[in-house]
Amino acid sequence: MEDKLSAKTKIFYGVADLGISLLTATIQFFLLFYYTDIAMIDPAIAGTALLVGKLTWDAINDPLFGYFSDRTRSRWGRRKPYMLFGAIPFGLTVWLLFSLPPNLQGTKAFLAVLASFLLVDTTQTLVSVPYYALSAELTYDYDERTSLISIRMIFTVVGYIIGGAATTLIAGMLMDMGWTKTAAYSGTGAIFGVIATITVLITAFGVKEKPNPELVPAKMPFWPQIKHVFKNKPFVIYMIASTIVSISFTLLTSLLPYFLTYQLQMPDQISLVMLVMLGTIGIFLIPWRYISTKLNKGPSYALGLGIASLAIIAAYMLPKGPSPLIYVIAFVAGLGFSAQYVFPWSMIPDVVEVDFAQTGERHEGIYFGVNAFLSKLTGAIGIAASGWALKLYGYVPEAEQTAHALFGIRFFFAIVPVIAFAISMPLLIWYPLTREKHAQLTRKNGA
Repeated sequence: MEDKLSAKTKIFYGVADLGISLLTATIQFFLLFYYTDIAMIDPAIAGTALLVGKLTWDAINDPLFGYFSDRTRSRWGRRKPYMLFGAIPFGLTVWLLFSLPPNLQGTKAFLAVLASFLLVDTTQTLVSVPYYALSAELTYDYDERTSLISIRMIFTVVGYIIGGAATTLIAGMLMDMGWTKTAAYSGTGAIFGVIATITVLITAFGVKEKPNPELVPAKMPFWPQIKHVFKNKPFVIYMIASTIVSISFTLLTSLLPYFLTYQLQMPDQISLVMLVMLGTIGIFLIPWRYISTKLNKGPSYALGLGIASLAIIAAYMLPKGPSPLIYVIAFVAGLGFSAQYVFPWSMIPDVVEVDFAQTGERHEGIYFGVNAFLSKLTGAIGIAASGWALKLYGYVPEAEQTAHALFGIRFFFAIVPVIAFAISMPLLIWYPLTREKHAQLTRKNGA
């Protein structure tokens, strides 16, 4: 089978992730900040509500939608129907997420956060799990998959820049026009929702699934598929490392606005600092792809985390008050974290070959569903831990923070993530699914 993809296919495939990652970035960087400083919700209540949502419905919907897409047969393919019919609901719920009434307390606040988050999470899952699974079917080549993901990640970074660097800019512009804070963030959510809908539809209409007569809907029942997932040794190792990294990365990104606002006293430069970091991530996506041809994906990923850790430690050591060094640190962190945007998504399709050798069926949807669940669960744990840490250390919104509160922000922003990255790096350095082993599997599988 010819596994080389045209540049057009790679570009059209990547577009949808602009809208999906826009939401992901906004949640990682600003959702907790929105709850505490805009909607004025207790940080512990907000974090707990998010975690409850992840431990209930979200524990089911990611693998379930992946399972359904694996068994789908239609004239549009196995994955695209979910993107076509889910795009508009996805956009609407993105707007709803940032449209909560202000000053909710207690049970009302808990339920409002939980309900709005579950809605957006469900629609995001409906479009994103089939979308990510599609990458495993477009090509079976080890390096071509990295190339496809590298192009997709350019759109991912653009989405992150819009979500991470433009959120406060857009909301600020609306406030300058006379909108209230809550209305401005609701308007920002509406703009993001429109972008999310359009980008998903562009990919759904622009990418054609490759005809493969051997690719038939999976027949294995749901629970046996799940059992095979957790018997897949490379995937289990990946899950352990990814879980550690994801929780820590979300801690860092969730607390970054607090670190810049209260430790460095640079609230007006949040967007610019994020733009430097995210722009650097985008610049180094393609170079990391070439590094992986020399080191394999796991060791390359570990190298990136090591570089990012050095930058985070440097940020921790900055004294209180504005510092231009934060821009240098943001650049180095972006260089390292660029690997975080390339390798996890190109490693998932590879483990599907291990599963196919064992089962004789292709279960891309179930693997991307389990991975999506873990990603969003660990993200919710990271946000919840950030909220609990802020509460524990006495954080007060829009006020001068105590030395105790500032230490809590710095410690959970920097030290905890660096320790976690160090724990995950050996798992990645000795990751067993190398280029050579993947080639053996694909020859055996006839791909």
